[in-house]
Amino acid sequence: MSTFITIIGTAGAVVLLLAYALVSSGRMSGEGLPYQLLNLGGAAGLMINSAYHSAWPSAILNLVWSGIGVWTLGRLVAPPAAPRRHAEPAPPPGPCYGGP
Repeated sequence: MSTFITIIGTAGAVVLLLAYALVSSGRMSGEGLPYQLLNLGGAAGLMINSAYHSAWPSAILNLVWSGIGVWTLGRLVAPPAAPRRHAEPAPPPGPCYGGP
């Protein structure tokens, strides 16, 4: 089992480094779905490895990193919310015809 966890952690590190290199070299946008998927996958792999080896600071960091990735992916794939409609303002009162 330990070898499998090591492979997961190593793959996670490679994926994170690949994503970083692609964005840094301008070959990939940091705002797109591919980058976010690579980021999430890499962080998840490192989180599993860190937790297995009881490296809690690293595990927690990668848990938060993964959470940010999930949140960002949700924003990217969810349909945009319809704009809120505000209530129409009441028309101004009409002229007053109560003369002297």
